[in-house]
Amino acid sequence: MSRKIRWGILSTGSIAKKFAAGLKSSPQAELVAVGSRRKETADAFADEFDIPRRHASYPSLVADAEVDAIYVATPHPMHHDDAILCLEAGKAVLCEKPFAMNELQSREMMEVAERCGIFLMEAMWTRFLPYYRKMRELIADGAIGEVRTVLADFGFRAGVNPEGRLFSPALGGGGLLDVGVYTVALANDLLGEPEQVAALADIGTTGIDEQAACVLKYGGGRLASLFSAVRTSTPMEATVLGTEGHIRLEGPWWRGEKFTLCRAGKDAEQFHLPLVGNGYNYEADEVNRCLLQGRTQSETVPHADTLRTMRTLDRIRKQVGLTYPMEGQA
Repeated sequence: MSRKIRWGILSTGSIAKKFAAGLKSSPQAELVAVGSRRKETADAFADEFDIPRRHASYPSLVADAEVDAIYVATPHPMHHDDAILCLEAGKAVLCEKPFAMNELQSREMMEVAERCGIFLMEAMWTRFLPYYRKMRELIADGAIGEVRTVLADFGFRAGVNPEGRLFSPALGGGGLLDVGVYTVALANDLLGEPEQVAALADIGTTGIDEQAACVLKYGGGRLASLFSAVRTSTPMEATVLGTEGHIRLEGPWWRGEKFTLCRAGKDAEQFHLPLVGNGYNYEADEVNRCLLQGRTQSETVPHADTLRTMRTLDRIRKQVGLTYPMEGQA
């Protein structure tokens, strides 16, 4: 494999553009190709980001011998099939979140990756940001004692468009899968696998969750209180409560740079760890590192963590009665 990892991007939507911009700040990455379902959109994307190789179909992209890794940026109902298309062509995959529609699809993707011996990782980019790594380091060092509770919200108000990605069941719409995945991944990263789930949601006129709240109970009585929405604006903050203090992640915490450490009897400590690039470069750096070392999984976002997140989302959705038309067809 070349010293630089040669990247292709599958799809040309807004998240694909953010990742393409982020790759410019990843020293071991080279963006060489893009694939779309239409030549016009592939050409426009390639012109915008100065990409030499443009493909008018996804199969054409994955067959490109000049591509080492592919970022799957399609809507999440397509992740399963698109990721498997890449994996079976021998391409390493960084797949946008939510990783798939459910745990079953996720397992099928991972089984293909294992069978083919190919790298596969969920694009949980928050976990690689400098401020998040620093927070985890402080927690591991006992800065707030034992973590007992995680509070997190991620909500915004979007206009209702029944045909749009956020509100169409056929496109996997709703707050839980779009942004609730961040809150669940945070809680599970710090607390493990929940033993109990209690959830409520407001199911809107299009059949998706416009807002949802849940309480997760973990071993030892530890708790998480999480909120997500596509019709309600929230502070987008998170707080980690421990036996000896707490850490408050400033909003928007999922792409943050700042947090405050508060310990009993001590002055609050402010931490500011600015991003280099737009933040998407850090997850690309992880993929580059893993590929250059011959790894098929990331230690920071291993398959087991992704399955745990998807399993928890499945349990929450079951409680609130949220299903999608494509499930069971993977």
